[in-house]
Amino acid sequence: MSAPTPESARPTETAETPKAPALSDDARASLEALRSEIAKAVVGQDPAVTGLVVALLCRGHVLLEGVPGVAKTLLVRALAASLELDTKRVQFTPDLMPSDVTGSLVYDARTAEFSFQPGPVFTNLLLADEINRTPPKTQASLLEAMEERQVTVDGTPRPLPDPFLVAATQNPVEYEGTYPLPEAQLDRFLLKLTVPLPSRGDEINVLTRHADGFNPSDLRSAGIRPVAGPADLEAARSAVSRTTISPEIVSYVVDICRATRESPSLALGVSPRGATALLSTARAWAWLTGRDYVIPDDVKALALPTLRHRIHLRPEAEMEGVTPDSVITSVLAHVPVPR
Repeated sequence: MSAPTPESARPTETAETPKAPALSDDARASLEALRSEIAKAVVGQDPAVTGLVVALLCRGHVLLEGVPGVAKTLLVRALAASLELDTKRVQFTPDLMPSDVTGSLVYDARTAEFSFQPGPVFTNLLLADEINRTPPKTQASLLEAMEERQVTVDGTPRPLPDPFLVAATQNPVEYEGTYPLPEAQLDRFLLKLTVPLPSRGDEINVLTRHADGFNPSDLRSAGIRPVAGPADLEAARSAVSRTTISPEIVSYVVDICRATRESPSLALGVSPRGATALLSTARAWAWLTGRDYVIPDDVKALALPTLRHRIHLRPEAEMEGVTPDSVITSVLAHVPVPR
């Protein structure tokens, strides 16, 4: 049940207040259709699908974490098939080099000159599959791309396309031959989405689809088609930027993040960048749900995926079974909610 809407969060209606254009409603309908289109291939992962849409609205990146076989890669491929965007996939392996991601200078014998050969990062949607299987040197090749949206080769910055989103996957249970992402890399991801095992009903649905001939390698046969494109995203982002955020909501976000820094279970709390990220994702979620103002429930809804990878547990707390999600849930329960 939604919390009561605080009066301070509602925009004041005046004669000068511009009305949101109808294009905003069209963009919201396109993104709703995007979620429905992905559901044709991926069953029972609505929170992860919504998280990907929120990331697109916020110009952020997503880390998908789940055991093998829960459709992490299929989820990103279905998103790509539902968008009129260029997409590329990189399988991260121990022998992958930074230039295999960003591109490199190639010598042309005909002209006796070096020319830049763009890597797969020059795309709209980059699927970084099993990102924790490559060494830190190659992981770091994405830092500039994710933060600055450009790649510098031989001292020359080269801008990436817009929109640009990195969707990375990783396995949380297999540690042999993996390289845990450092804090600086994790902080570049707007959201960390957990992809759980499906419920019994959803798993029956998955098997029924396969029995009826569903082929995950051929999404076109599943009826997935592009239902949104760059123009829809731009209109949606413009509408999100007009969504009202009251001073009380800003203070609420700050109080949540400051409370993590004071938690005895944490060695590292949420930084101001994390607070900014939570404000952005809550704003996008408010718009997606049909409101032009943010309420505390929007902040609560996005707190776990936005903050869980930005905190670091103390070893003793980890040994006692404390998890990042449990710490954030406890913080949300204790920080006063604006009325």
